[in-house]
Amino acid sequence: MTALVDDLCAALGGADRVRTGVAELSLYRRDASNFDGSASVVCFPRTTAEIQATVRACVRHGSPWVARGSGTGLAGGATPLDGAVVISLAKMNRILSVDADARRAWVEPGVLNLDLTKAVARLGLHFAPDPSSQQSCTIGGNVANNSGGPHCLADGVTSAHIVAMEVVLPDGDVVVLGGEDPDPLGFDLRGAFVGSEGMFGIASKICVRLTQNAPAVRTMLLDYTTVEDGAETVSAVIADGMVPAALEMMDALCTQAVEEYIHAGLPMDAAAILLVEVAGLPHGLEHEVERIIAIGRAHGARTVRVAQDEAERALLWKGRKTAFGAIARIKPNYYLHDTVVPRRMLPAVLEQVYEIASRHDLLVMNVFHAGDGNLHPLLVFDKREPGVMERVHAAGEEIVRASVAAGGVLSGEHGIGLEKRDYMPLMFAPADLAAQASMRAAFDPSGLANPTKVLPSPASCGDVHHVPEGAWI
Repeated sequence: MTALVDDLCAALGGADRVRTGVAELSLYRRDASNFDGSASVVCFPRTTAEIQATVRACVRHGSPWVARGSGTGLAGGATPLDGAVVISLAKMNRILSVDADARRAWVEPGVLNLDLTKAVARLGLHFAPDPSSQQSCTIGGNVANNSGGPHCLADGVTSAHIVAMEVVLPDGDVVVLGGEDPDPLGFDLRGAFVGSEGMFGIASKICVRLTQNAPAVRTMLLDYTTVEDGAETVSAVIADGMVPAALEMMDALCTQAVEEYIHAGLPMDAAAILLVEVAGLPHGLEHEVERIIAIGRAHGARTVRVAQDEAERALLWKGRKTAFGAIARIKPNYYLHDTVVPRRMLPAVLEQVYEIASRHDLLVMNVFHAGDGNLHPLLVFDKREPGVMERVHAAGEEIVRASVAAGGVLSGEHGIGLEKRDYMPLMFAPADLAAQASMRAAFDPSGLANPTKVLPSPASCGDVHHVPEGAWI
């Protein structure tokens, strides 16, 4: 370990950016998930060359390493295991260039998602992916997990907005994946890298596609006496040929917590509320608003509220994006899932989620991207209660299995990480998993880049959600 630390200090020009203190290692032992790990060293490179030197030092010493952005991930993807080296990209936070005509920008991986949008707002542009952690998550983390967000229903998730990347591969070589040409030559390794969760290397520079701000935006809030009516409205809107900019849903418990937190005038007695936003040319927009309101009322919408100005719109969105923070008013801890189900199955799966939580004596709050069926059930609990974690884990597994059984998938935007690694056989046959393992090995023959994540080991493929010893908090 001393030799590794010496090598890392040499790579980064001194000990000030190589930390081994108890406090630092404790802070970086986990991300925002329910997994706990252990780091041996935390490094803070500032350039591509320093990332390259850090990775090569790890390779020389056979040390596993984990790239980390802001640590907002919820699937354990940035949790270091077995004393891995944490390579923090927080200091690489510069916007390198912006081409407003081409609607592109080159950024470093530590740039915060919302900071990028704020920086290009004066040009009438924005970065479309907008996770709920937008004000704190990084572009590099968005790339690693192929993150989404409320406004990705119409615009697409991160992979649709990444043009090219400079990447430090797991052996320390530097390559550029993709390109600014309309149709870059060769295989689409850019597409393979986005969503690879740190297993294929570290993106040191990222060329993002910027989106023009819409001339007009209208935001509506519809409330319902049943969750089923709200879910059926979602399917009906899409079936009518419309793809809103966003279609978000919150159930009663979540709505109550949010309203007590931000005081936006949300209906406290509603079983569910639906937040719908449309964007486009002003004239056509009003027709879409009328159609959505008519569909909502036909499916049981009790009241409809249309935001009258930007301040009211911002308040409604603040409620949606602070939902996770608001639940602290109910219980101190939560376990957030991230499955996706077909829209037509939303009512049935939500009913199962409520039944599962009730059977395990847990509170559940539902706030999710209803437009694309991306569920986010929050199991709310106090981990100081004896035996509660066992119930939380059991309920979480049942929710995942119910979602996949309904024709859904394991993750919409949080990634697989540690959390869903051993559920992969629910979706993929052994040949599929072997093909994915081959792709991983092609990028990382040594297996040192974020090891033991995403793909289950052969020994655990038949287990019921096995995780590394001591990984759960």
